[in-house]
Amino acid sequence: MLGRLFGFLAKDAAMDLGTANTLIFIKNHGIVLNEPSVVAVNTSSNKVIAVGSEAKSYMGRTPEKIEAIRPLRDGVIADFDVARAMIKYFLERVRTASRIFRPRLVVGVPTGITQVEKRAVIESAEQAGAREVYLIEEPMAAAIGAGLDIEEPRGSMIVDIGGGTTETAIISLSATAYKESIRVAGDELNESIIRYLRSQYSILVGENTAERVKWQIGRAYPAEELLWTTVAGRDIVSGIPKQVQINDAEIREAMWEPIQAIQDSCLRALEKVPPEMSADIAENGIVLAGGGGLLGGLDLLIQERTGLPVYIAPDPLTSVVMGAGKVLSDMKRFRGVFIN
Repeated sequence: MLGRLFGFLAKDAAMDLGTANTLIFIKNHGIVLNEPSVVAVNTSSNKVIAVGSEAKSYMGRTPEKIEAIRPLRDGVIADFDVARAMIKYFLERVRTASRIFRPRLVVGVPTGITQVEKRAVIESAEQAGAREVYLIEEPMAAAIGAGLDIEEPRGSMIVDIGGGTTETAIISLSATAYKESIRVAGDELNESIIRYLRSQYSILVGENTAERVKWQIGRAYPAEELLWTTVAGRDIVSGIPKQVQINDAEIREAMWEPIQAIQDSCLRALEKVPPEMSADIAENGIVLAGGGGLLGGLDLLIQERTGLPVYIAPDPLTSVVMGAGKVLSDMKRFRGVFIN
């Protein structure tokens, strides 16, 4: 009875602690926060001066004493202190009850997370105010959030392409029959664009510019007509501002290596799955989740490569947090999906 009372007052939450964005789901309220996983810190005083969207706008534009930090890299915590400050800030923003009552928290994490990394996530959440912390693998959460029936004895394949990792999993009977996490995803796509512009046009651009180009004209599969955009940066030789015109064919060439790695991950899963599950996947297809699933034509490219139907989750950007939220709302039903 006391535990139920605490849970009611504390507004239990689910969190997608992503490399690119952090989303929070509050039980009976839905998604209440969606912010970039970025923290701006004064390096002289170690004081946090901005978190989320405001901090992201600082990236590449900060003076010497201010640094915009992404505390998560490749899906896991890279800077413990900054991550703890970020989690605490986000939880305090969404907590509507008295600070006396500490919420239970369900957190989505990559399938390849180590014991040390698990402990870092749990300790960060506990020190940020969580009473109990439960971990769920991101592809499992994404599958639940995308509406896949994970409890039936049928193979379902999900590919969750986030900011730091691509999680490929085949799920049946509320467990993963196959899973793989590769540290190639949205961030690597951005980096590949930065490298291409530097080598082909001798222009330096920042991460925010590369991301904008990716979403404006980036495609994994050719469009009917060339798409063009203007990119502004700094000329490597002269050091002065420079603008160039680029098209989607060039950006596809730039991103080809990480796109190939994502395709290969899908093929490895299909090669290792038991024959009966292969039949299930041939019938049900492959589901793409995560922000990377929205890359233009990626579904068509994987479909062409595998010969299987490929679908994009109804809301790929929120699949993980919505799945974690469903688990939070029915802990008894989904108790088998948590990581020990």
